[in-house]
Amino acid sequence: MRTSRRDLLESLCALPLLAALPALARAAESGGAALRPEDLLNVMDFEPLARAALPPAHFGYLATGADDDRTVAWNHDAFSMLEIKSRRFVDVSRVDTSVELFGARWPNPIYLSAVSSQRAFHPDAELGVARAAASRSALMMLSSVASVAVEDVVAARTAPVWHQLYATDDFAVTRKVVARAERAGCPVITLTCDLIPGRNSETLKRAMREDKRPCAACHTLGPPADMVAMIRRAPLYADLDLANVKEISPSAISWEFLERVREIVKVKLVVKGIVTGEDAAKCLEHGVDGIIVSNHGGRDEDTLRSTIECLPDVVAAVKGRAPVLLDGGVRRGTDVFKALALGATAVGIGRPQAWGLAAFGQPGVEAVLDVYARELRTIMRQAGVTSLAGITRERVVARDAIRTFG
Repeated sequence: MRTSRRDLLESLCALPLLAALPALARAAESGGAALRPEDLLNVMDFEPLARAALPPAHFGYLATGADDDRTVAWNHDAFSMLEIKSRRFVDVSRVDTSVELFGARWPNPIYLSAVSSQRAFHPDAELGVARAAASRSALMMLSSVASVAVEDVVAARTAPVWHQLYATDDFAVTRKVVARAERAGCPVITLTCDLIPGRNSETLKRAMREDKRPCAACHTLGPPADMVAMIRRAPLYADLDLANVKEISPSAISWEFLERVREIVKVKLVVKGIVTGEDAAKCLEHGVDGIIVSNHGGRDEDTLRSTIECLPDVVAAVKGRAPVLLDGGVRRGTDVFKALALGATAVGIGRPQAWGLAAFGQPGVEAVLDVYARELRTIMRQAGVTSLAGITRERVVARDAIRTFG
């Protein structure tokens, strides 16, 4: 029997549900009691629940990559090409997972990456994420195109948040956005450089064609038709003259553009979206304070280069002169461990926080953070490591470097 491409895609889309079946079965056995966030075993269990909770176009916006979505998948799958070396006879009765970034200490190296338009996933939007970050003392990065104003998010977090910046081709707008974030108390501005205009989001486009429900039925902000339309609805850009804005993260972004951003940013400046050592080194030459190895979750270009593969090159170029962070495909505490072993200072999570938010609101985000923290602590104990300083390059081995058994 021949299988159509559509049938195949629908079958593949159904696969994540298998991960949640054990949790759903337990809920049924308990007399129909509502499923709780703490019932879920890992962060992947949240994805099918988010899919069920959201209109197709909203989930499509969250799930989409570029072209065939292969980079989205490879971001995670590439972690399986690394194995962890465990040492024995180590006293692991006490394990310290804390990390310091720009003078602030965090209980673990897992931070909430910038995710845009979170009211598309839950009415509490970024406020729910901020409250979850506050309850777990987690670092939060806020998107420029958040559904909630930066001042309100900072108030909900009860602490400063990092601000992710989408620069525009009207530099006057960029200047005002940076100034507002700094007035709100953001200690770090993160310039995104990997959102080049013109991406091919086929998964989103297919989902939008199938979605018969109006976005306004459950949210006030739906998936954007394009990025410029998105910023026109974003609270951060309210009261700004956007008449001359034609692109965000503009095509004309250059090293000279980075210099202009460096001149206007008075706090720490981090660049997000670096995937080569050459670019990382040049960023430092232009006064950048930190690097985030990221390919935007595979959303914009189907290069089939995972961020964990790019990380060693960037770390080697930075040579310890600035913190190097990583996001993309991180789904397990073992993934966090591997990224730290290859030189990352901290590791960001994007889609999983949105899955938790969509499925349960704030408690879902808290549960996702708890899973990562628990899994990281577990693998550290099993590997014989008592602090992040002990997670070194020698603790991981590439699979292709292992000789076959003779």
